[in-house]
This record gives sequence, C-alpha cells and structure tokens, in this order.
Amino acid sequence: MSCFGIVDSIFLVTTDQFNLPFKIMKILLYGINYAPELTGIGKYSGEMCDWLAARGHEVRVVSAPPYYPEWRIGDGYSGWNYRREQLHGVEVLRCPLFVPKQPTTLTRLLHLCSFALTSLPAVLSQWRWKPDVIITIEPTFFCVPAALLLSRLTGARSILHIQDFELDAMLGLGLAKNGRLKASICQGGESFFMRRFSAVSSISQSMLVRAANKSRQSVPLYFFPNWVDTDFIKPDVDASDFRRRWALSDSSQIVLYSGNLGKKQGLELLLQVAKHLSYEPDVVFLVLGEGVEKQTLIEQAKQLDLHNIRFDSLQPYEDLPALMALADVHLVIQKKGAADAVLPSKLTTILAAGGYALITAEAETELGLLCEQYPGIAERVEPENLEQFIASLKTMLNDAKTGRPRVNMKARQYALEKLRKEAILQNFEGVLLSLASKSTLQESDPRGIY
Repeated sequence: MSCFGIVDSIFLVTTDQFNLPFKIMKILLYGINYAPELTGIGKYSGEMCDWLAARGHEVRVVSAPPYYPEWRIGDGYSGWNYRREQLHGVEVLRCPLFVPKQPTTLTRLLHLCSFALTSLPAVLSQWRWKPDVIITIEPTFFCVPAALLLSRLTGARSILHIQDFELDAMLGLGLAKNGRLKASICQGGESFFMRRFSAVSSISQSMLVRAANKSRQSVPLYFFPNWVDTDFIKPDVDASDFRRRWALSDSSQIVLYSGNLGKKQGLELLLQVAKHLSYEPDVVFLVLGEGVEKQTLIEQAKQLDLHNIRFDSLQPYEDLPALMALADVHLVIQKKGAADAVLPSKLTTILAAGGYALITAEAETELGLLCEQYPGIAERVEPENLEQFIASLKTMLNDAKTGRPRVNMKARQYALEKLRKEAILQNFEGVLLSLASKSTLQESDPRGIY
C-alpha cells in the first residue's frame, strides 16, 4: 500500500470529526522562522498565526529576527537584542540569533543552538501566561526540550509541526559526517522527545509515515499541509509588466526557478541545462531568490559564459500571480535524498497558478507519488539526471510552442481541492481545539459551534 493510503486511513482528520464548541484559545508558537520572511517556513507560520488571531484566539510567538533566505538579519532588526512587537494582532518576541555569512555544517549547528539558548528564557517566561496549546515548529528540533518543559509546567497541550526533518535532511545530503553510532544516538533522542508531545503534524503524507516510525506510533499524527490562497494565486494573469521590466520579447520562452538558492536544491544542474540550451535564442532561464549558493551560481554562470540565464531577487508577494503567469515551465529542483525530508513549498503556488512544473524527485518520494497518482499534474525526472532533465524540458518547451493549453487545469484543480488555505487552517484549528479541550480553556465564544 502506498503512503497515501496509509495516511488517508489512519492520520487524515477533518474539522467535522471534532464537532467541538468554538472556544478562545491561548496559542504559543515557537519556531526560528516567522514573518515577515517571504518564503519557506516563516511565511506559513506567519500566515497561520495571522489567521488564528483573526479568528479571535490569543496568539503569541517566540521566534528569531527575520533572516531567511538571505542569511542576513532583516532591515530594522538586530541579531543581538530581544525585541517585542505586534504583527497583525499577534505578539511576537524576537530572540538574539547567530547568522553565519557562509553556512557550513558547523556554523548551521551553532546558528540553531544559538536560538535554542537565547529563546529558552523567553519560552519559559510564558508560564505566567499559561498557554492552552504550544505549537513547536521543526526546524529546529533543538527547541523541543524547552517546549516540552513549558508544557509540563503549565499543563498546556503540545504539538510538534514538522516542516523539515532537519536531521534526516542533513544525513541524506551528506552534510553531517557522523559515524553510525552518533547518528543512532541522534535518532534515538529524536524519537524519545517526539513521543513526549501530545500530537505531531507534518506537511506531507510520506513525512507522516516517517514520523509514525520515529515515534513508534505512540502519539496522534495529523496531516497539516502547506496551503495556497487560490483566490489570489490564479491563472491567466497579465505578465506583460515583467516582460517589460526584464526586456523579454513576446517570443521568449521562460524557464523559471523562484525560491531558496541553497545546497539541497543542487542548482548546478540548472547551469548545465542552460549551457546545453544556449543555442536556443528564445529560451531564457530566470533564477529568482536568495541563499547561500547564489553568489557561487552567479560566478559559475559567468565562467560558463551563459547569456541565457538571469539572476534577480525574490519578487514581492503581491506580484506572484503575474510572475507565475510569465513562466512556460516552472522548476522544482532538489538533490537526491531531500524530497521526503523536505517538501518544497513553491510547488503549491505553481499548482494554484495552473503552471507546468518540471520536478526532480525519486519515484517513491512524496513528489513522485503525487505525479503518479495525478497524471499530468507535473513532469517528474530523477534527481541529478542531466540527460533526462534536458529531454523533458525540451519536450515541455516544444509543447508550449505547439498549442498546449495555457493553463494546466489538472494542477489548478488539485490546488482547489487539496490546498485551499481556508479549509486547511480550519482543519488545523479543529486539531488545536481538540487538544485544548483536554486542558484549561477560557470561556466559550458566542459564535458557538463552527
């Protein structure tokens, strides 16, 4: 049985199953990434807390200053001081953080440990507030002991929400040169702490299966995927402003990568593809984003004398619909071993826009199973397979020239049915209400049952 079937039958829950009266909750979110970060975990944590606060819940956040994906403290923030602020009705306490200029395995560990240490007093000070539910975001798993300690001190229910299996990603990508004994110790500690939570959730069904194995199926598991605003991100948006801005002709075919430029993406492959297609005058590769590999990629593109690839920054959120409409082909690229440890959030936006995506993923991973179960939703090739990647990209570009529908309706329909922001957050609110009903709650809201 596929992991889709396993999770659908055991872990997938909906709000209707709870049938609980609506009550105002005190919710504490604890995680290293938060708004106003434009991409990745911080984006989703920020949108979730904004939504919960708008529903009337009291929401507090313990986080770091924004730094991702640039790996640089955001303007107006400091990495050395504590700071309290209000964002859209959410009280946010920023804690000091070490951000390395050139992340390596060692400096990444120091980075994560620095936040775990500086945030410890901030988290434990919340015992006076007595939250009903504590949501801990992984990464970083270093924050888990403090979250569980606060849960024990206050009687709050605790949920671990896994956006990345950071240890698995590190081991899978070969970034950690641990011996077998050290890896076994780390995985044993991960399993020990995971079993102490009231519940565990994750963004993909295969990741839930992995969480079940790690926790020995001793903790309730919930499917909480990343979402997309399908009312905002939609097909057939005018992209002419972007064509003028980047001096792209109407005949130009755009291959777009937008997102983090890090090690796990393996974007060296993209440079080789661009070199191979350099004889195609109308094919332009756009690489938009920030990350530790950006400058290296720019220098390598210059060394290869690539005139068909352009680099720029991430575009503002309000421009995303037009940016999505600009691309003939969207790229979702990862190295081998990363696809089940991390599920790329950029894919939700591509699907909502009805984009045509070329994905690198092994067949047995979440992305591979998605492409198998929903034929036509995207094209999949094996990671780091240059020949296969080039062949698929050429086919997709040729299809775009020869009458392919402008909108991939299979992708759009999947987004409407599976990834709608409101439905996903309502389901997760139901999970939180179910957990909080087992601890002390405030008076019921007059809205009654939702």
